[in-house]
Amino acid sequence: MTLTSAETTGGALLEDHGQRLIKSAVSVGERAAAQALVEEATILARENVQRALGLLDTSSWSEIRWEGLMGRVYGLGLAEEQRAFLGLTLSMVGIGHVPLAAVSDLGERRLAVMLRAVARLAGNNTLAVGTRI
Repeated sequence: MTLTSAETTGGALLEDHGQRLIKSAVSVGERAAAQALVEEATILARENVQRALGLLDTSSWSEIRWEGLMGRVYGLGLAEEQRAFLGLTLSMVGIGHVPLAAVSDLGERRLAVMLRAVARLAGNNTLAVGTRI
């Protein structure tokens, strides 16, 4: 499968937004949340999510508005599993209080991303999260 120039440009732009999100992290929680959103990809790919985070506003290049995203969670048009993932991710930043039981709403791929994010939040970069044989 070959990518059209629009898909390539969109992918490059998403990668730029992801790198900006990670570089702007000022705490361990923000870094873990940023990396989780980048790894999950489908939520961060949405223009309304990028706008809520302030990624489309180039005038405040280093400022990410996590609170802006929290205030719009239910208006973003996300699927239930995406909303659960986003809620758990925002909890890492210290915004909102989503019960850990929300992981039961996650599919296998998002659960693995979340488990890696929790390990990062705990300061553990050596814990392997993957399929058990």
